[in-house]
Order: sequence, then structure tokens, then C-alpha cells
Amino acid sequence: MRFDILFADRVGIASEILSVIARRRVNVVGVEVEVPHVYVDAPDYPDRDLAALAADLATVAGVETVRTVDLLPGERRRMQLHALLDALGGPVMALDGAGTILVANQAAASAAGRADLAGVRLATLVDAPDAVAELVEGGFGLPPREVTLKGRPYMLETHPVDPADGAAGGVVLLHAPQRLGERLNALQGAETGGFEAILGESPPMRALKARGARVAAVDAPLLILGETGTGKELLARACHAASPRAERPFLALNCAALPESLAESELFGYAGGAFSGARREGKPGLLELADRGTVFLDEVGEMSLYLQAKLLRFLNDGSFRRVGGEREARVNVRIISATHRDLPGMITRGEFREDLFYRLNVLSLTLPPLRERGEDIRLLARHFVARAAAQARRSDCRLASDAERALMAAPWPGNARQLENVIFRAVTLSDHGLLTEADLGLAASAAGRRGAADGEVTTWAEALAGFERDLLARLYPSYPSSRRLAARLGASHTMIANKLRRHRLPEGAGKG
Repeated sequence: MRFDILFADRVGIASEILSVIARRRVNVVGVEVEVPHVYVDAPDYPDRDLAALAADLATVAGVETVRTVDLLPGERRRMQLHALLDALGGPVMALDGAGTILVANQAAASAAGRADLAGVRLATLVDAPDAVAELVEGGFGLPPREVTLKGRPYMLETHPVDPADGAAGGVVLLHAPQRLGERLNALQGAETGGFEAILGESPPMRALKARGARVAAVDAPLLILGETGTGKELLARACHAASPRAERPFLALNCAALPESLAESELFGYAGGAFSGARREGKPGLLELADRGTVFLDEVGEMSLYLQAKLLRFLNDGSFRRVGGEREARVNVRIISATHRDLPGMITRGEFREDLFYRLNVLSLTLPPLRERGEDIRLLARHFVARAAAQARRSDCRLASDAERALMAAPWPGNARQLENVIFRAVTLSDHGLLTEADLGLAASAAGRRGAADGEVTTWAEALAGFERDLLARLYPSYPSSRRLAARLGASHTMIANKLRRHRLPEGAGKG
């Protein structure tokens, strides 16, 4: 039985209360005094004797009431603390100034493989005792670092206890890579809707969504094909959202945007000190961060042969090594890849591994180009107008009938991304709410294409300029900065920036 004695505070009253309890030979295992309460834990005391005990306690001047309670305040606080620590999910430990664990949550005990961690030194659990010694000597105020516990990597984060609180030590948190990946996925704030988030009601898009819903539920590699700007990443996110991995991270890597060495470290991570400028504690890659989730490899056709071989090994058995690392890591990740390149043709030319193609192409989806989607162009254009108007804080924008006809007739080599850019430019630059064909700026480029097709080019320089403009206009939606476009074409940033300015593609794009 646990009971609460409420009293009017005066000197010596707590001692008198405990004397009464002792005279009745009550077996007390716990007492807590929080004025104006005395809480007593007497597990063997029978309920039927409480009235007699209360009568005896009433003889003490100042005692007002005696009532039973389910828990003592200290017990309740400890239960709430453990509930709070367990709710954090990851391992959490409170250490004293010497690095000995005082309190740990259930996740920490499970990670360490022990039922109770109280009294255990942290240095005996992790494979980096020097790092723990440095933390202790530094007062638990050092930057995060990577350690290994029971063969698994964790990012160790510490927070010192304020010495003003009368204690020394700190709080240690261990973040598993997949937990960091979940946070990164949440911070990206990307739209994670399913197939309902993909606009389009044309027959090709309805067929694509139906097929996508079927392949999304199959836990196997998926290859998405389609021209640039058709929305391959949006489709990949929809497949992830409709898969059994929907609650896990979705992390993306654009293989065309990074050089080989950086792409390798981003995908596979690196060990501490693997190269000049690397973090001393190392860094987990997307595969570790997305464990039990999905990794999307955009423009996989741009991946080097070296990275193709390393990716193939991972697809074969789920294991890999970090750059500069010796430890084999194993994760459970679904790979969704995408490309606009002709992979069979690249295989013939020796630019892409045939065995990797078959590993990536277990399931496949092909996005139709915008020019084949009929009324979807009008549907997307209206959606982009509404979004651009919201960004520009304009509420009166809409498309005139001639503008919609021009949009429906355009070839859209850059697909939905090009359409979105055209609409955004028209909304932000127009001075009126009704957007006409002239506001879209499509006539000049269409005339240029017709002139080239009709053989109206009069000089070599004019023909070369037209080719440059068409090439840059086609690639820019997929590589929307002069630096990325220069890397894609293997040219200098200065040359591409100058040509973008010369051809006014797009407005201000040459600023890099």
C-alpha cells in the first residue's frame, strides 16, 4: 500500500508522523517528503488497517488527511523519464564525469546487448575508447563523431550537463544512419504523394499509373525511362509512396550532377580520413541513410563504369564498403533508377554494363513525352499558372484561349519542366492577368525552328548559332544552371554562361 499524509507544515511534524508509523510496526520501504505531504510505501500493510493508522496519525497536531495513492511522486517521475527516453527511439545515455553510465533507455540496452547499462563505462561498449576519453576530458562539449557499437555504426552526439546543476557529466545520443536518413528525408520537405499527385488523365498516363501501382508493390529494382523533364523523380516518389517502404526514407542522387569521386562518397559514404578534406569521423552514404527505404538514382546512364561495377556488387548481395573503409556494410534498400539515355545502345558501345542493366531493369516504367499527352498539356499549364501566381503573389492570372492553343501546338522538347518554366516566366513578367500567346514567348523559337527546317539559314554562323540555341534550350531544363550545363557538355563554365546570355536562355541564366 502507498499512502499520502497531508499536513499543515510546522517544525518536527514529519518526524512525529514517522514515529507513529514506527510504533504500529509498519514495514516501510520508501518515504518521500514534499511539503505539505509525506508519502509512504508500505507494500505489506493491509488495507483494512488503514483506518486505524489514520486515526493514530490524526492525533499528531497538523495532520489533516490520509489517503491511498497508486505511486509515490519519485516513482512517477522515474516512470515518466523512462517513458520519455524510450519514446526517443534511438539510444540515449546519461553519463557521470568519468564516463560511467548512470541511466540509459531501452534502445541503448538493446543496441549494447545488455539488460542494464547502469554502472557500465561507455568506453567498454564502443570501438573508439580514445574518442570517449576525449569526450570526457573535453567536458562532453565536442562535435559529433562516428563510433561502432556491436558492429553497427552510430553518430555519437553529446550534450554537457551544466555544472551549475551540481553535477558533472553529459548526455550521449547515438544516431543510427537510418534514423539520420529519416530526418534528412523529412527535412527535404519534398512532396511525397502517391500516383494521385501525378497530374494527367490522358490514356497514356492512365495506363502508366495503373502499371505503376502494380510494380510499386513489388520489392524489386525499378528502371524508369523517359525524356528529360517528363517527371521521372515524381513517378519514383509515387512508387515509393505506394510501396511497403513508404514509411522509410526516400533519398535521391543525380548521377549526372556530380563527378565520379563525389558521387561515390555520396552513395556509399566514406571512412574517416579517406581523402583530403574528409571528416575525421567519416560519413554515411545514402545507402546507409536510406536503410529499409528507397534510393533513387537519377540519370543512371551518366554513371561511370567504375561506379557501375560497385553498384552491381551491391545489387547482387546488398553489401558494400565505404570509400577508404575496410568494414563490410549490409543494408536493405530498394533501388529505383531513371534515365533518358538509350541504355541498350550504350551497352553496344561499351559505355554501360550489360549485367548492371539487367539488374536495374527487373521492373520498368516508361513516361510518355508531353507532346503525346493531349489535353494533359492544358491541365498541367493551368496547374503551373496557379502555382506560379501563388509564388508571385498574384491572384488574377489565367490563360487566354490563344495561349492554350499555342501551348497545345508546341513540341515541348523539354517536356513538363520546359512547360513549367515557360509558364513561370510568363506569369512573373506579364503586367496583366490574362496571359496571351505573345506573353508565352513561343512564337520566336517556333519560327526559328521552322526557318531551319525550311533551309532559310543563310550563313554558317547563323546555322551554328541556331544549333547552339536549340541544344542549350533542350538541355537547360534538366541542368538548370550554367555550371551544371557546362559539366554535362564537358565545356567551360565561362563559355556556357556567355552562350546562355547571348541566346537569352533563359532570362538571366548565364549568371551561373
